[in-house]
Amino acid sequence: MDSLTFTRGDLATASGILTATASRLAERGEPLWPVPSLTPERLTRHYPPESWRVAWRGGEAVGTFALVDRDPLFWPEDPPGEARYLHKLGVHPDAQGQGLAHMLLAEAVRETRGAGCAFLRLDTAATRPKLRALYEGAGFRAVDEREVKGFHVVRYELPLR
Repeated sequence: MDSLTFTRGDLATASGILTATASRLAERGEPLWPVPSLTPERLTRHYPPESWRVAWRGGEAVGTFALVDRDPLFWPEDPPGEARYLHKLGVHPDAQGQGLAHMLLAEAVRETRGAGCAFLRLDTAATRPKLRALYEGAGFRAVDEREVKGFHVVRYELPLR
């Protein structure tokens, strides 16, 4: 498999990948994110443009995620600098089934480790067994489950030290 290159801050491309991913999941009866919430304008409300990473293979945008240095909504108790927080991991439907989610996670780990953080953390809906299996298979451990703004989530962390 060809290697990936990553760019930062390409919010329009990230939005396109997430929209395609969400649309495909909804078609399969597995809705994840509401498509209207994935416009660049809406994404910027929660994630600064520079937090976005887009994975490219051979000139095609194949995946994306946001990596932020704080997450007061899901991890309000965390001290500054302890972790990076992963959000909106998405693989374009045309590129799924090729191990790209693990490659995206590996990039997030690389950047988090490079920032000197002890943990990479994320949250996911408790009712998403495939996503939970992906994260657990990548070494993340479930920290707890909680209700956040009406969503039942599992919080995961990957120790990096």
